Amino acid sequence: MADESAETEAFTIEGPDGTSETVSLPAGLADVFAEQGEATTDVVADFAVQAFAQQTHAVVHHSQDEVPADLDALNTQMEEIFEERFGVSLADAMGHDH
Repeated sequence: MADESAETEAFTIEGPDGTSETVSLPAGLADVFAEQGEATTDVVADFAVQAFAQQTHAVVHHSQDEVPADLDALNTQMEEIFEERFGVSLADAMGHDH
């Protein structure tokens, strides 16, 4: 059972329409993944980019259903965003290509 008194850190995501959502992580968790001098907000943003890239890839390339063309185009754009952010293609990072 989780310790309800454990400290957390809040990160807020703001959308283009001005809405926002705050997510809490255990205090210090983002620091575990940060490189020396890297801001924890960058780490959280990296995780968001990575999650969207992986999930979109899974839906487009590993779904049993027909994939709409617009989702395929969004996947291509997400792969480009991933590569711009991390300097490596999603295919190379995942160890496979389609």
